[in-house]
Amino acid sequence: MRKITTDTCVDIELFQNDLKDIDPEFIPRIFSIFKMSMDQNDFLFMTDDATYAYGNVICEWLSLEHDPKRPQQIDILNGKKIIQVESGNEFVVVLTDDGLVYLASDDSDWQTNNTFRLISTGNDRFEMIACGCLHLLLLRQDGTVFALGDNCYGVLTGNSDSSYATLVNTGLNNVKIIACGGEHSLALTNTNQIYSWGCNKYGQLGLGDINDRTTPSLVSFPDGQIKNIVAGARHSLFLLEDGQIFGCGYGQPSINDNEPNAKVPTKIPIENVQSVACKNSFLFSFVLDHSSHYYQWGRKNNKKSVPLEKLDGQLKSFAAASAIVNKSPITFGLTSTFYTYESNNPISFIGLFNNPDNYDVEFIIGDKRILACKCYLKMASKYYSQMFSGDWQESNNRVVIDAYSYDVYYSYLRMLHTGQIQINQFNIAEFIDLANCYDDEELMKHCKSFIRIESKWNGLY
Repeated sequence: MRKITTDTCVDIELFQNDLKDIDPEFIPRIFSIFKMSMDQNDFLFMTDDATYAYGNVICEWLSLEHDPKRPQQIDILNGKKIIQVESGNEFVVVLTDDGLVYLASDDSDWQTNNTFRLISTGNDRFEMIACGCLHLLLLRQDGTVFALGDNCYGVLTGNSDSSYATLVNTGLNNVKIIACGGEHSLALTNTNQIYSWGCNKYGQLGLGDINDRTTPSLVSFPDGQIKNIVAGARHSLFLLEDGQIFGCGYGQPSINDNEPNAKVPTKIPIENVQSVACKNSFLFSFVLDHSSHYYQWGRKNNKKSVPLEKLDGQLKSFAAASAIVNKSPITFGLTSTFYTYESNNPISFIGLFNNPDNYDVEFIIGDKRILACKCYLKMASKYYSQMFSGDWQESNNRVVIDAYSYDVYYSYLRMLHTGQIQINQFNIAEFIDLANCYDDEELMKHCKSFIRIESKWNGLY
């Protein structure tokens, strides 16, 4: 099982201040982005044919010369498809689709020799990585968990010394998800069991005390199938399949008013949670519920705690939510990006889109659905005007879509409500087909604009 995506997509324009000096015609080529820290403008960019470094710090790690106008191609990753990127203090790690792990750093302990070092273990292949501040976890494809790096607080398990060259077997098997906080680690098995180890100063291990653990320890957890586990600097979060979310550690609400930090997984008062995000160096967290509302809580830069609160605005991603709280967007792992094309109509009807309180038709795509209003769609599109007229049976309010993917169809319907469409190299073919089938001239115009820019850059690099 590969890492659950935190943001399915993020508008590249969120990073316009960070990327303002780059040649603007390079921007639409980026289909994935990773920002290394909140305070530095250092990025990894993925295009359809290469991986690029941008920023003084990351370029120095890789013996590249930073150019504010042109990201630098990373030759050692040529031909590699990157599926996950994580980072810690002064190091960054990438996982490729063929199960290989590469690490770059300016810390001599990591022995990277100013390039991306292949973390090699013979024929071993990995399917997930997780970074703490000073250590790294790797999940092998057979479910075995390994650790690497500094062994502060026993995060490498046992009484092992720090290990930067040789992977340490944690003894955990049958694992499907791993996560790292600042100085602690988590693992979720295929049998729905959670193990934690490392620093426990604030109860972040969820074991009912504040004693550190040097070996993985089983966490007692309420009944319920666990969907995802994540960790912040000093806390841990557990998302259930039914939308409940639990937390423990620093800043997590305790059932005991005299305890400032929960020492066991304790329910956080929000329902129908769809996804959760936090980072190994931060004390705050974000969640997204099934009504597309974003919430945040925790503490920023050791300032006063912020209680659970809903963020204002029509946010589209965790990156957008983080920009409100921190004045600068954050990526939570490798994030797909889109270049937004806009129509001349500045009015947004987003309130009529995918609103569970106001809809009369649902589009079914696989096991997912998209909610909409027929009346508005008939006004916005000639195709839907024909679809919902004539022989359409009013009792049939479900439309099954099998010709297009969920993400493409969702983006198209959203365009009809907001005037914005998000295009990249992977969805352009579907959008062209949809534009032809639905006779949508506006969508076709945006597709042609994207192709023109892409063709120019393919000839330039």
